[in-house]
Amino acid sequence: MLQTILELSIENKIFYAVLVFSWTVYLWEAYLAHRQRRTYKSTTHVPVELGKIMDLETFEKSRLYQLDKSNFSFWSGLYSETEGTLILLLGGIPFLWSVSGDVIARFGLGREYEISQSLAFLILATLFSACTGLPWSIYNTFVIEEKHGFNQQTLGFFLKDAGKKFVVTQCILLPVTALLLYIIKMGGDYFFIYAWLFTLAVSLVLVTIYADYIAPLFDKFTPLPEGELKEEIENMAKSISFPLTKVYVVEGSKRSSHSNAYFYGFFKNKRIVLFDTLLEDYSPLNKGGEAESEPSEEEEENESKPKPKPKNKKQGCNNPEVLAVLGHELGHWKLGHTVKNIVISQMNSFLCFFLFAALIGRKELFLAFGFLDSQPTLIGLMIIFQFIFSPYNELLSFCLTVLSRRFEFQADAFALAMGRASELYSALIKLNKDNLGFPVADWLFSTWHYSHPPLLERLRALGGPKRD
Repeated sequence: MLQTILELSIENKIFYAVLVFSWTVYLWEAYLAHRQRRTYKSTTHVPVELGKIMDLETFEKSRLYQLDKSNFSFWSGLYSETEGTLILLLGGIPFLWSVSGDVIARFGLGREYEISQSLAFLILATLFSACTGLPWSIYNTFVIEEKHGFNQQTLGFFLKDAGKKFVVTQCILLPVTALLLYIIKMGGDYFFIYAWLFTLAVSLVLVTIYADYIAPLFDKFTPLPEGELKEEIENMAKSISFPLTKVYVVEGSKRSSHSNAYFYGFFKNKRIVLFDTLLEDYSPLNKGGEAESEPSEEEEENESKPKPKPKNKKQGCNNPEVLAVLGHELGHWKLGHTVKNIVISQMNSFLCFFLFAALIGRKELFLAFGFLDSQPTLIGLMIIFQFIFSPYNELLSFCLTVLSRRFEFQADAFALAMGRASELYSALIKLNKDNLGFPVADWLFSTWHYSHPPLLERLRALGGPKRD
């Protein structure tokens, strides 16, 4: 067997090495998921240390929800890995490249128009991915999320949203890719520097405009009304010199009852975004059961539209808890976590472009994936970044997960130092309940996957509900 492997051509060695590593990663992930599913199945009673913070009903709901998600992830992951393997074995990438050449030929463009052919390839590839992924997304949303009370969408709203996302993605992806390919082709020996600077500029622009111009295409953003909460948020921002300019509430409840909060912006123009599901006083999910009355004619006519589903318990956090959550988020800014992540990302990007420059001329890389008489730049980017760099990407991903957990503990400690430990303690418990997070995790699964520390570890670090 070893002799047979050694006798393979270099391109065949590359091809089979990519396949073997891909399946090795999949089997490792499947093993970790199996360990976690075993935890879900075996932990049927609330552990003693959780007795005071989680009731049996919520514990059981979260256990079943996470078990359903894990089972779904197994089958979707198996499908994805099988699909990717068949695409490689059957020559799907060179076939799609050839089809894209036929497409541009219908517009009078020959194979020498490589950038045009690359854009056609991208459209076809993303369309194929969207179509094959749509059934899985529908099942996840309308079976799993619906079953456990999170989905707030109708099928029509979901499909319209998916179509809009596809169009917006193409509007960004195609011109950015065209410019990147042009820079690589015309940049000379130091094209990797220009390519890196270009992607840096694009990422900064997208981060800047996303919440103002892209996100509002999908969700409604409204300024947080004047009142006690807004005043307290502004005072907190001033106390740590956070240059806050606006506070928005996003209507996340029209899609899901999951909650979140984040900030964005550069320099002196920072904004905070709160999901309406995070705010106890604003969440529409709390209004379903407040009064029992006969539905009006207008309500009957609007039954088919996305609408909040009544819950037995209040969703979201009260104002002091919201402030504690924001104290944690602003801690990431004050402690430089955002800048550090950007620096790490850009250092990685520069290294990858540098190595790409060293490898792009290797014909055997293209031969390995069925490109016998051409070496398209876009295909080179795909082969090198997606396949050749995959071992490095896995290692980097794990290191960033470890770093992220460290940052989360530091941000919790920052909120504690602000005197908001007890509020953050109760907020973490509420958010865990609202999102049906399961508080018991297999140690190896959580070490590899969890970018946030498990709930119990965070609560222990905060020292208890009455600590300030």
